[in-house]
Amino acid sequence: MGTETPTPGRPRAFDEQTVLDRAAEVFWQQGYEGASLSALTRAMGINRPSLYAAFGSKEELFRRAFDRYHETNLANARAALDQPTAYAAIEAFLRASADNLTAGGHPAGCLSIQGGLACSPENARISEILAAGRAATEAALEERLARAAKEGDLPDGLDSRALARFVMALSEGHAVHAAAGASREDLQASVDVAMRAVAALHPGSAPAASA
Repeated sequence: MGTETPTPGRPRAFDEQTVLDRAAEVFWQQGYEGASLSALTRAMGINRPSLYAAFGSKEELFRRAFDRYHETNLANARAALDQPTAYAAIEAFLRASADNLTAGGHPAGCLSIQGGLACSPENARISEILAAGRAATEAALEERLARAAKEGDLPDGLDSRALARFVMALSEGHAVHAAAGASREDLQASVDVAMRAVAALHPGSAPAASA
């Protein structure tokens, strides 16, 4: 699917960011291997020669569409992690994620999960791209929690990497459930349970109303 030979196209007559957003939605709905060139060009409003001229290949189109999607998500994650305490940062991260996974205006779930977790060997690079994106988000979360540990905002000896992985695993699991039809309320109820677990790690860290 990612080995098509580029052909010359006309000069660009489209907004690149707009067509990347449209391509991302197709990949999001159908996965990398399920997204046909016909579906992509139809959604993007361009022809195949223009697609190849601008992006070179289907794989490069996916990479650039995912990069744009991921940059936005990572910026949102970092904003959530700017909260003053580890508890508040984790809660903001999970609640914003739950809201986004079930928001209108785009497919339910997450492109990072639906885009290509299962790919044939010749498209293994797609799974690697998605895994790298998830790893970058987890690294930002781990960095924030490591700082909290140094500041005494987490108990001594708590593994900030393991806690970051726990939070990411919950968020990624929510993406699967959202894609299967779980509602915002369903996901937020799960966050409620997770935050009780986080509060138990460090009694007194959670606001009284949330504990």
